[in-house]
Amino acid sequence: QEKGVDTFFIGHYGGFDRIAAAAIRQVKQRNPQVKLVMLLPYHPASRPIELPDGFDESYYPDGLERVPWRYAIVQANRRMVDQADFLIVAVSHPASNAKAITDYAARLGKPIVNVLDETAKI
Repeated sequence: QEKGVDTFFIGHYGGFDRIAAAAIRQVKQRNPQVKLVMLLPYHPASRPIELPDGFDESYYPDGLERVPWRYAIVQANRRMVDQADFLIVAVSHPASNAKAITDYAARLGKPIVNVLDETAKI
């Protein structure tokens, strides 16, 4: 609320995604205007997925169908960073994709909170 964030785009493949979705579902109980959107790296026609409880909708970035499957998650994340006003991440390994995406966001000047950073304040 302090940052004015009311829509959260979250993936569904990693542990952090599950934890983040659970946290936002709790926030939604107190703030029903908050939206939880599932980011889809694969076109729903080629890889259908049932929207889990608590998610309001899904989002598949335009043009991602032209990206090879092995790069789809990375490209979906980059597209979301391009559109995001604020990022909440969990980066623990310096050679991870999460670190690469966070570095990309930093180059764009996006505000970032790494929840694994002991000094992080959200």
